[in-house]
Amino acid sequence: MHFSHKTIHYTDYFFQKLCNEQFGINRGIYNTIDHWFYTKGVRNIMNRRKEILAFLEHIAVDFHHQEQTRIKFGSGKLTERLNEYWSESDRSYEHVY
Repeated sequence: MHFSHKTIHYTDYFFQKLCNEQFGINRGIYNTIDHWFYTKGVRNIMNRRKEILAFLEHIAVDFHHQEQTRIKFGSGKLTERLNEYWSESDRSYEHVY
């Protein structure tokens, strides 16, 4: 899936709606993912949205191999997947307040 450069500039409502339509994640999951990246130091909203899309695209591959159209997480699995993605991607952001 490829998203246009304009995608990260959507309003919060429409960006979350896009994530729901493309990946089947609800607002609560979206907010959890957004907050998780924020606590990892991704303070810039544009960078954070790029990370959110990259993460969702990364895990969507696994779900599509299982012939699932919606991404679903069991208890504690979202954080586990985020940690795996973070360690695999070798990204780091400075904590700027």
